Amino acid sequence: MILIPVKNLATAKQRLASLFSQPLRTELAQAMLLDVLDAVAACSHCFNVSLVTSDPFAIDAARQFGFDVIPDNHNRSETDAIEMATKNCEARGIAYTLVIPADIPLIQSAELETILANAPDRGSLLVPAADGRGTNAAFRRPAALFPLRFGNDSFKPHLASAQASGLPCTVISLPGIGLDIDNPSDLRQLVDSPGETRSQRLARQWDLTDLSPAANE
Repeated sequence: MILIPVKNLATAKQRLASLFSQPLRTELAQAMLLDVLDAVAACSHCFNVSLVTSDPFAIDAARQFGFDVIPDNHNRSETDAIEMATKNCEARGIAYTLVIPADIPLIQSAELETILANAPDRGSLLVPAADGRGTNAAFRRPAALFPLRFGNDSFKPHLASAQASGLPCTVISLPGIGLDIDNPSDLRQLVDSPGETRSQRLARQWDLTDLSPAANE
C-alpha cells in the first residue's frame, strides 16, 4: 500500500510565507500533490494507493485518480497520520507500506518502480531527501516493521530503527523523489530543473529574482 499523507493545504508551506501569499502557497501545494499523483498513477506496480488526509482538495483529487482515502480526522501531523494509517493497513492484513510525501513534484513513476523492484521480501528501503536529512520515501515489509517519525532530520533515526529491526534495509538515492519543496532554494531548483510539471509551470510564472540564501533560514 502506498500512503501519501496530506495536511491542510489551506495553510501549506509556511516556510515560504515571507515571500508568497497563502493563496499562492496553497496553489503550489495543490499542484505538487497532483504531480505526485500523476507519477503514482503511471506506475504499473502501484496498485493500492491511499491518501491520508482530511483536506477537501486532496480528497477530491484521490477520487479523480481512483485512489482510496484514509480519513485523517485529527490533522495533527504527518507522523500521527502515518501512524494511524499504518495501524489501518496492519489491521487489514496489507503486506507492505510505502510512504511518500505530497511535496516531491519531480517524482518519476520509474523511481517508484525502482523502489518496489529493490525492496526486500522482508525489511525496509529508505530514500533520503537531497540534503540527506529528511526521509522522502519509506518502504516497510511487514507494513508496521518500525514506526516512522517525520521531520527535518528524520533519515538517521529511520535508518537506525530499520537496522534495529534485524531485517535488511536498503538505502537508495533518487533525484526526483529527493527534492521536496520547503524553502526558497528548493523552489529555485524546481524551476531550474528540466521538465514541465504543473508545479514547475506555476512557479515559473512567479518572480523569483529576489530569492537569497538568507531567505532559506
